[in-house]
Amino acid sequence: MILQQFAAFLRRQNGWKFWSGAIALCLSLLLSGCQAPARSSDVTQLTLWQGVNPPPNRDVLQRLVNKFNQQHPDIQVESLYVGQGDQQMPKILSAVVGNAAPDMLWFAPMLTGQLVELNALRSLDDFLSASPLKAQLDPALLDTMTYEGHVWSIPFGANNVGIFYRPSLFKAAGITELPKTWEDFRQVAKRLTRDTNGDGRIDTHGILLPLGKGEWSVFTWLPFMWSGGGELIEKKEILRYGNRINTGSVVTETVNIVNEGAIAALQLWRDLIQDGSAILSQPERGYELDGFLAGKVAMQLSGPWTLGQLQSTKVDFGVLPIPIGARPATAIGGENLFLFKSTPERERAAFTFAEYVMSDEFQTEWAIGTGYLPINLKSRKNPDYLAFKAQQPAVDVFLQQAKYGRSRPIFPGYNRISDNLGRAIEATLLDRSSPVDALKASQQRLDLIFK
Repeated sequence: MILQQFAAFLRRQNGWKFWSGAIALCLSLLLSGCQAPARSSDVTQLTLWQGVNPPPNRDVLQRLVNKFNQQHPDIQVESLYVGQGDQQMPKILSAVVGNAAPDMLWFAPMLTGQLVELNALRSLDDFLSASPLKAQLDPALLDTMTYEGHVWSIPFGANNVGIFYRPSLFKAAGITELPKTWEDFRQVAKRLTRDTNGDGRIDTHGILLPLGKGEWSVFTWLPFMWSGGGELIEKKEILRYGNRINTGSVVTETVNIVNEGAIAALQLWRDLIQDGSAILSQPERGYELDGFLAGKVAMQLSGPWTLGQLQSTKVDFGVLPIPIGARPATAIGGENLFLFKSTPERERAAFTFAEYVMSDEFQTEWAIGTGYLPINLKSRKNPDYLAFKAQQPAVDVFLQQAKYGRSRPIFPGYNRISDNLGRAIEATLLDRSSPVDALKASQQRLDLIFK
């Protein structure tokens, strides 16, 4: 009754049209406020910790997460950037110990053994066996997923280490053939190191080498160790006897970083520094491309995850495989998706997101947007991905080199190996020690840990 009287009053006023609209809006809001809100218990909220880099790749991931959330209104994933690998480690371990782990983690698979020891992960054996996506995964990635006979993660994206180069700088230096061997590589790096303006100072160095003890330095150095014929782990078969009778044999594994390949690889990097052909990155920032983009370095170690960033800059670039020492080699990279233990409902929801990550739809868009190699075999034949490959020849270099790829060990002690290899690399590049002495010092520390 009161509203009818108020409306009759407004009819007699000049502002009737405005106020009638206002009244309608107020009534609409009042009525909507009386409706029962959606129950939050109907939606499973999940958290994903990730360290995706460079930033444009994080934008690609967020678009894909948004798409998943739209397709699954009952599951909502929040993607949180928590820093690069070395920055993430303390956060991850603290969260696990403090019983505050995220639902999902994007991280390199070498962390598997450590997280299994902490009883933090949800085994994916049953989920993956029942999933039709299992048959679409690249079988070469199985080693990154399994530890002690169980599946603990699924691959998020694959990559390997190659050498990006600036064709315009090669042309300016008169280089017409890409280096194929270590000796070729060293000579090309010398020719690319130039004083271009005649002021007596070097304007362009042949290559940027990573400075620091972190995993990035180790990851980009390991291809050279493997190419030089080295192995991190030595396997020996030991015969067992009882009452002088052979009762069988057992295979033992020992860590040996003082091997010929490691010595040769460190010597090569040291030679590049002493030749004046290489310049060191800022500490623990060997992945940054500023110098490469500015033309201050002609070559840089990196992987296909930088293709999206490089394409957006419009600079000229190409990719060449890791030069050969004793054999072709590269390091297989890429991160996996881990599911932490929580509740059956949350774990099931998290694996729903994992299946989305493994799908042709996700992998095709992720690969085109970032440069990562698809882990889904159907995605590699997707027309959109084939069109992307046709426009970007660098992708084929990484795909062809993948057959020579080696994975880093995923047992619990890998972080100790990496740390000590990092120390040896840094000591050599800073000329604090010879390659042999640096590796021996690191081996002594590892012997105390493992023996």
